[in-house]
Amino acid sequence: AEDEVTLFERDMKEFWIQLKISYGTEQNNQTSALRDLCKETLEALAEKWSKKLKEEDVMIDKIHEYNNEILQQSKYIAEKEEQLTEIKSKLNQEQEQQKNLTDSIQELKQELMKKMEIKSSKNKAAKEKLEQVSKIKTLFKEHLALEMRRIPDEQLQFIFRHIDHKDPDKPYVCTLSINEQGDYEVTSCTPPLDCIAELQLKLRETNNFSAFVANIRKAFTALSYK
Repeated sequence: AEDEVTLFERDMKEFWIQLKISYGTEQNNQTSALRDLCKETLEALAEKWSKKLKEEDVMIDKIHEYNNEILQQSKYIAEKEEQLTEIKSKLNQEQEQQKNLTDSIQELKQELMKKMEIKSSKNKAAKEKLEQVSKIKTLFKEHLALEMRRIPDEQLQFIFRHIDHKDPDKPYVCTLSINEQGDYEVTSCTPPLDCIAELQLKLRETNNFSAFVANIRKAFTALSYK
């Protein structure tokens, strides 16, 4: 360091000043003492600066060690920060995926509930219509010579008799079902009636089942006179 160099120069100047003074006043008588003084002074200076240099070397080594430790700690911290960033990124992705999955499940639940409500509503409407048909079954059979049968595929078959005055037992058949939309639908008619589509539409519009059956019988009766 600059201060130590200055101190060294000052010690050397003092040494030479003492040397000159001693040499000028006791040149002849103290030559041996001067040599000893010079030797002692140089040895003291050498020991002093050797000690300082060793201390500085030790200090430099410690500084290097500290620098290495700081460098290693910085690398370790940088690695951990990078790992932490990756973990946070993965966690955010997982949270986003979890949110999307939860939203999808909720949407599916809502869609399923709507479909179940629609199905329940259709089933209820179909059940009510079938109950309505069942209630008037006996009445039709007794007063209109009408027989109703439940056949496969949830269909209801109407068998009219006493239509043809020449053959009262001859059956006139009309088969009715309820479609996926919950509406009445004529699936077969024997013998065929030209007005069946019109009667079916009127049934759907009015939901008057008794009138539909009566109109079918009238149409069959009119057909029997042709």
